[in-house]
Amino acid sequence: MTTPTVTPFPAARFIKEIGRGVNGARALQREDAHALFDAMLAGRVSDLELGAVLMAYRIKGEAPHELAGMLEAAHAHCQPLAAPPDRQVVVIPSYNGARKQPNLVPLLALLLAREEIPVLVHGSRLFNGRVTSLTLFEALGIPLCTSTAEAESQLHNGNGDHGPLAVLPVDVLSPGLSQLLERRNVIGLRNSSHTVAKMLQPVGEHSPAEALRLYSYTHPEYRETLTDYFSNEPANVLLARGTEGEVVADARRASRIDWLHDGHQQTLVDPTAGSLGEVPELPQGSDVDQTVAWIRRVLDGEVPVPSPIATQVRAIQECLRQGTRVAWASPL
Repeated sequence: MTTPTVTPFPAARFIKEIGRGVNGARALQREDAHALFDAMLAGRVSDLELGAVLMAYRIKGEAPHELAGMLEAAHAHCQPLAAPPDRQVVVIPSYNGARKQPNLVPLLALLLAREEIPVLVHGSRLFNGRVTSLTLFEALGIPLCTSTAEAESQLHNGNGDHGPLAVLPVDVLSPGLSQLLERRNVIGLRNSSHTVAKMLQPVGEHSPAEALRLYSYTHPEYRETLTDYFSNEPANVLLARGTEGEVVADARRASRIDWLHDGHQQTLVDPTAGSLGEVPELPQGSDVDQTVAWIRRVLDGEVPVPSPIATQVRAIQECLRQGTRVAWASPL
């Protein structure tokens, strides 16, 4: 059996534009960013050129229209995953894991799924020695999906006692994107694929009508950048400050939550104070067993749901309720 060959993609002309340093680099046209990222996902860019592209974007940063082109290419490299009929899926990206604070993405997903809200969590199995969501799901007794067909079935028909929840590793969802993410292990730095992975809407035709994406930011100024981006692209996104790069609300403090849809921005939660009057006692973020035991206690009602996460759940429910009345269209 012969191994299929791929046609090499000459990237030098793109590197000349994006690789001129902080002051000299120029953004690619959307179509060129799409073509370049598509070739990267297909394994058509040589290792030398690929390293140059990744480092150039690490220094220059991606313009919003470049990200849009990259995301289009990434969607084309996702394995098919049909949307449930007449129901929106909540899409939760998880690519950072816990470093200090506990990773409570599984708690958020399970709280939503027990309300019969279809939830798709996609992310990395392992990341830089941190406690990933996928590690915690497995420790909670929730197996990872081995195919998008399995994830699709769990979103449509439920996942045992856990409700309509599917946990899908990125290497199953998009092998090409997974390979780009793994370049961090070689280069030592994150690259554009990390940003694009968090922006995926992998359900159905990738439209706003089929899924509500959760997205987070760490620095307040990045919220303005994301607001601008999602206001100029077809979007159905709940944007809030997360926990160490994960989209789950920080259990220790209240934060603003915005819904970006159909070219509009709607603030659903606008707290007057960032800190809570009573901070919950949380498990060690680096301890899988402690985190799993604590999540189980919350789900069993022995420990109250931290108020910021309860607020996040209500905001998601409100988006889904209002979303049934939104005439989804591109704001462009």
